Amino acid sequence: MTNDKLPLPKTTEAVTIYATSWCPYCQSLISGLKQRGVPFEAWDVEKHADLSAWVESVNGGNRVVPTVLYSDGTHATNPAAAEVEIKHAELTSA
Repeated sequence: MTNDKLPLPKTTEAVTIYATSWCPYCQSLISGLKQRGVPFEAWDVEKHADLSAWVESVNGGNRVVPTVLYSDGTHATNPAAAEVEIKHAELTSA
């Protein structure tokens, strides 16, 4: 796998989380966002090879989860729920 970023996956929310069901960091982020009332879309990269490939392309060839894609095209790897909440507010305050 090269370090070239793949095209952005299609999203329907300001925040899209690429995760796995077994990852404690993923579960912590998802739980934290639910507690804060931050809407998001979540995808299991183990069930979607194309999404797994995108995660690898933005993380130096590694499938690091959670990786969050924001609607402005930026992304974050293993962010805190508070960080995602701030970014969500920026994206939706127009």
